[in-house]
Amino acid sequence: MTSVTHIRSIIRRLTAPLKRFAVAREGVAAVEFALILPFMLALYIGSIELSDLISVDSRVTVIAGTVGDLVARVDGDLAESELVDYFSAAEEIITPYSVTGLEQIVTCVKVDGGVATVEWSRASGGATPRADDSTIDLPDAITDISEDKFVIVSETAYSYKPLLGMVFQTAIDLNRQNFHLPRFGQSIQMVDG
Repeated sequence: MTSVTHIRSIIRRLTAPLKRFAVAREGVAAVEFALILPFMLALYIGSIELSDLISVDSRVTVIAGTVGDLVARVDGDLAESELVDYFSAAEEIITPYSVTGLEQIVTCVKVDGGVATVEWSRASGGATPRADDSTIDLPDAITDISEDKFVIVSETAYSYKPLLGMVFQTAIDLNRQNFHLPRFGQSIQMVDG
């Protein structure tokens, strides 16, 4: 009998941890957390990168609008050095992000007979200005309201590089184009200086 009792005692000692493991629920939360953690981290990092992208996109929109509006406020002649100052000031809007990859173009366009022709164009940040006397496509609404008038076209492009590169791995190109009628209704001439 003692040997049977002894064997039962050994079996009870060996199976006791298995029984406790089968009814234990304390580790379930840790296991569930371990399973969901990668998804939660991806969601968290993705939301950080998405909010960063939205912030940069908003700044690109502000740059295009601001530079175009400053040029449209000029009465008469615009010195090239003054436009360079506008470009430089606009670069501060993108701060704290890098100005590398920020391209700006300002173009004065004459609309005549539904055709928009470039009077002058200047660029910054490695962008290519539009060729003088070339045509440019404008939205129909802009062409309609600016017949026999001038339009200032302000374009901004920026290559956004993701902050962490974990969710968005490649650069995202952001482009904005704004249209402004000169405040004083006449052509704004570009002059040296």
